[in-house]
Amino acid sequence: MSTGLKEKIGMKLETYTFKVEKGKIKELALAIGDLREEYLNGEAILPTFPTVIDFWGGGASTSDLLGLNVKKVLHGEQEYEYLGEMKPGDEITVTGVVEKVYTKAAMNFVILKKEFVNQNGETILISRSTVIERH
Repeated sequence: MSTGLKEKIGMKLETYTFKVEKGKIKELALAIGDLREEYLNGEAILPTFPTVIDFWGGGASTSDLLGLNVKKVLHGEQEYEYLGEMKPGDEITVTGVVEKVYTKAAMNFVILKKEFVNQNGETILISRSTVIERH
C-alpha cells in the first residue's frame, strides 16, 4: 500500500445535507421494482434509501479526495446500522471519515464511515462502505 493512502486514515470527508423528498423515495422504489404503495406515495423509506443520499447529497468525488485511480475503483461492500428512523421531510446531515485502509491480494481497501444526523441532532444511521482500488 502506498504511504499516501495510509496517511488518509482519519481524514474527514465532505459534510453535506440532504432533504428526504417523497419524489426521491418513489424514484428509488420504481428503480428497484419495489412497488409497495407506502414507497410509491413517499410515506415510508426503503431500507437502502441512504444510497440515494450518498449519490445525490455530496459533490466531492471520494476517489478524487483519496487520490484513487477511478478506472481501477470498485464498490466492494455497503452496510447500514440503523439507530433511529428516517422519515420523509427529514433534513439529513452526513459527515464521514476514512476509518481504515489496508492492502490485500494486490488491491487497496478503504473503509469509509458516515454518520447520518437528522434535523433534531439525532444520529439515525451509521454507514460503512468499502472502496476497492485494484493495482
